[in-house]
Amino acid sequence: METCIGSLDQGTTSTRFIVFDRTGEIVARAQKEHRQIYPRPGWVEHDAIEIWRNAQEVIAQAMAQAGLSPAALAAVGIANQRETTVLWESDTGLPVHNALVWQDTRVEDLVTRYSAEYGQDGFRDRTGLPLASYFSALKLKWLLDNVPGARARAEQGKLLFGTMDTWLAWNLTGGARGGVHVTDVTNASRTQLLNIATLAWDEELLRTFDIPGSVLPRVIASSERYGVAAVDPLAGVPLAGILGDQQAALVGQACFEPGDVKNTYGTGCFLLMNTGRTAIASRAGLVTTVAYRFGNEPASYALEGSIANTGALVQWLRDSLQIISSSAEIETLAGSVPDNGGVYFVPAFSGLFAPHWNAGARGAVVGLTRYATRAHIARAALEATAFQTLEVLESMRADAGVDIPELRVDGGMVANALLMQIQADLLDIPVARPKITETTALGAAYAAGLAVGYWRNRTELAGHWRMDRRWVARLPAADREEAYRYWRKAVQCTLDWLDR
Repeated sequence: METCIGSLDQGTTSTRFIVFDRTGEIVARAQKEHRQIYPRPGWVEHDAIEIWRNAQEVIAQAMAQAGLSPAALAAVGIANQRETTVLWESDTGLPVHNALVWQDTRVEDLVTRYSAEYGQDGFRDRTGLPLASYFSALKLKWLLDNVPGARARAEQGKLLFGTMDTWLAWNLTGGARGGVHVTDVTNASRTQLLNIATLAWDEELLRTFDIPGSVLPRVIASSERYGVAAVDPLAGVPLAGILGDQQAALVGQACFEPGDVKNTYGTGCFLLMNTGRTAIASRAGLVTTVAYRFGNEPASYALEGSIANTGALVQWLRDSLQIISSSAEIETLAGSVPDNGGVYFVPAFSGLFAPHWNAGARGAVVGLTRYATRAHIARAALEATAFQTLEVLESMRADAGVDIPELRVDGGMVANALLMQIQADLLDIPVARPKITETTALGAAYAAGLAVGYWRNRTELAGHWRMDRRWVARLPAADREEAYRYWRKAVQCTLDWLDR
């Protein structure tokens, strides 16, 4: 059998291992969910040890499924949930605390404190990011300040920090017995500790946040050989690609040209626009981030709009309100009514991310009358995803000053044809779904394959992108504008709900 590329895709709710062939087709895959831990309102944690065990399990399952030996893989790449923060002992590999997930809001007091001193955008010129609970730096500071003995051990060089890419790469390449402690530029750019112009850790920010540099991983390119796997069934396979999940999806969607835009519909929604070698400073509520860096090439940058609750809203309707019994059921229920019946749903469960960045916002369902049914609420929930995407896309147009001809989409929710039609109607541009929707894993595979010469260049990768289905707008402009006006009115009801 011709050699393949493996991709370890570690997401917010599950971990997958997918094997791709030279054309980007899936050869084998396995997936396993992990626990979501909620110690207090607004706190979200993961067990990093559980995630590493799951990673080993799905790797073994996928390799066995296709009857593959390590020799069958030319390389392996990693894609990961970004910002989720792990701090562990270098000699034992044991985390000192559960991982703090990107959704976790326990550092809001720190955000308020630093914002009062420096302004919410005080570090944006260097990091591309506003001060927010979303990013890793304040999560790491919280762990150092609140886990007994953590700061002292960190200053003694006994603790290591990383996002999930770093944690998995370290364990995969040997852990306490010589594992590489690295993070790629895309993940590093989400910590709020990286200078995105120099692509190096910013010493002034480390002092500001009181973080010892000894805990930080080495910053490397998104596509290069980092080491070799030291655990079966990948022993000896080069680890050669790392990308944060949203940047991985950008690569997997072959969005290599400035102005190319993709949206990934997962737990949240994440729109990225490739801006090429230019890091555009956002004035419209977006963040500036590193898109990728392949080998010794200069980095490419992106504008990003992050939306906290999309797929998570559907899960909430299923698990907490029990309006639906399965996530797939929402399409049928929402499609049983012709419109939202005047109901608008703003899922600000832990504040609003882009373009509002309002930590005090909280969720609301507005426009309720006796006419409204659970079907209208279900439809309003789908529309919430599409409206939030529209807000971000408008911001991208404003910041980049370009027309966006098409939105490429991926993630679990793109199987919902009703949502995709609603999205096209509200954006008034075509929405294109690729044949291979596992674009996050595919992007990490592409990065690893480029590093070892499995694929020649980006032109070859772009040639693999094939469309599965395309939706075009069919909603009259007047109806679109009225719906958007009511959405913006609904959002205003949620802002600064919490008094601070």
